[in-house]
Amino acid sequence: MDDALAVPAFRDNYIWLVPGPEPRDVAIVDPGLAEPVIDAVERRGLHPALILCTHHHGDHTGGIEALAARYRIPVYAPAAEAIPGTTVGVRDGQVFDTSVATFRVLEVPGHTRGHVAYLSDERLFCGDTLFSAGCGRLFEGTAFQMHASLMRLAALPPQTRVYCAHEYTISNLRFARHVEPDNDDILHYAQRARRLRDAGQPTLPSTIADERRINPFLRTHHASLRAHVARLGGPKSDTDAAFFATLRRWKDDFQG
Repeated sequence: MDDALAVPAFRDNYIWLVPGPEPRDVAIVDPGLAEPVIDAVERRGLHPALILCTHHHGDHTGGIEALAARYRIPVYAPAAEAIPGTTVGVRDGQVFDTSVATFRVLEVPGHTRGHVAYLSDERLFCGDTLFSAGCGRLFEGTAFQMHASLMRLAALPPQTRVYCAHEYTISNLRFARHVEPDNDDILHYAQRARRLRDAGQPTLPSTIADERRINPFLRTHHASLRAHVARLGGPKSDTDAAFFATLRRWKDDFQG
């Protein structure tokens, strides 16, 4: 296994299995269910070494305790959130070494107050903060917090691979095309995403470079996007964060 493996769960979740230098060792990211992980690792002869959790929602945590008990492995999770089974609470800037990789913690609040992402070897595991062509809903944090979190991720090296926790890409691209219809990169990315889904493949990982081109929530400073939103009747926004708040509200209600 050369790259992280997507294990589907529920309707559209991905639980990621992250390989290390020893290819049988894997980190498990956001296991909302234990059963599909057990099936995936045991069919492939893999050895779970640790669990990484990004935030407290049940579709990311439901399998943690069963997996930790079965494989006797540590659980890294945000210190600011109460997540059953946590053995190591992590905070912004923390770096920790494991048999799989060295991981750096980025606090990215907005979707939840204590949401974190994990960065390792140009791989970003960002839970429900950044999606391909989209971002998470604001369940606990503010638009200002989420915008700042997204800008932090957008500043990562362009080749960074983005492993989101949900297969929302095609629906997100419909909104992206609605608010920036003259962006040809969105059209081409949508065609690629449809080919992958038609072949039964994930649209992920994305890259930071791709997201800068096609994700409206990372493009709040672009004049073309702002101009079209104004033509659609969007209110005037003095700051990028205020413009982001408008886009996020529109996406919440979008039926396209």
